[in-house]
Amino acid sequence: MALGEQLGQDSGQVTGTRVLPPTEQGEARVEVSFEARGRLLDGDAVDIGTYVSVLGPDGVLRGKGQGCTTTTDGATATWEGQGVGRLMSDGATSFRGSIFYRTTSRELSRLNGVAAVFEHETDASGKTESKVFEWK
Repeated sequence: MALGEQLGQDSGQVTGTRVLPPTEQGEARVEVSFEARGRLLDGDAVDIGTYVSVLGPDGVLRGKGQGCTTTTDGATATWEGQGVGRLMSDGATSFRGSIFYRTTSRELSRLNGVAAVFEHETDASGKTESKVFEWK
């Protein structure tokens, strides 16, 4: 297994944060929404998404999320992802995980059936940076 080409990258901002009731084991749960602008495949795109992270007793964040990416040409793709990360001392987070796209758009159809991996960073001020790579 190896990383293939970079499919996209974006930068943005957290637009909302909400504390959810803890898990049955008492683990903290937080919902985060964001909006980012960047590129997906060969086009400019806007990405919006929401993920829920659970902070385990081992200090590891485990998250699941979903979102929608729209290109400037009007093509859309939805995505689902999950990953693991860590919470930094200043409140920043760093995640790595898998992401899967679904689209009916001809422009983005290459994403259907592609397994991808991502890097997602959020700094203490809520600024986000993400990169997505094909997983071969």
